[in-house]
Amino acid sequence: MKMSKDHAEPAVTVTPRRARGRPASNDTGAADSLLRNARIAFARSGYEATSVREIAKASAVDPALIAHHFGSKESLWLAVVERIADEAAPMIEKTGTLRNDTGLTTRQRVEAAVSILIDQVFSTPDVGMFFSTAATESGARLDVLIEHLVRPYHDVLVPLLAEAIDEGAVPPQDPQIMFMLLVNGISKTVSYGHVLSPFSALPRRNKAFKHAVLASALAMLG
Repeated sequence: MKMSKDHAEPAVTVTPRRARGRPASNDTGAADSLLRNARIAFARSGYEATSVREIAKASAVDPALIAHHFGSKESLWLAVVERIADEAAPMIEKTGTLRNDTGLTTRQRVEAAVSILIDQVFSTPDVGMFFSTAATESGARLDVLIEHLVRPYHDVLVPLLAEAIDEGAVPPQDPQIMFMLLVNGISKTVSYGHVLSPFSALPRRNKAFKHAVLASALAMLG
């Protein structure tokens, strides 16, 4: 995968120079701190506007430590994506098993999937903001984002939605659009809770906020 010819940066590849998503050193504490702060910085400013020096300053380390652990800003960004993918893997696995759960109706499978998604979003609320910023990318980095973060979940949730629609358990609609509305609506509502805060106390009451998001998401199903 290569960036366009008029782009000055090196090509982004799905597999970075070092083992994918893993630090170069056994000092995982420092690497984890860098990943956390890089995730915050990339979410806030995007890839291009985020500097290695900024991430190092937030982590209270020398910028050389990023090169030591990850090799480059590009590899650090890829490692952040891989960490998010690792965190989402249990959610994807649970959602995938719902299709074979004969004890649930097609509607109940979709409702269970939405509940699983909301649990994940509330456990990693910054992911929605990271994805919102990263999705403005184009070319190779967008391809990585889609293949690593979107497609795996899309491929387990959309069949559940399509089956429920086909059986009339959910009102007729496009399952792809429903997928985007659910995922983006839920993740961004939680990630941008601070924008809702001036109008509602819910973002400051985590349990009530989670319950309200679930109720609204289920209502979207019709």
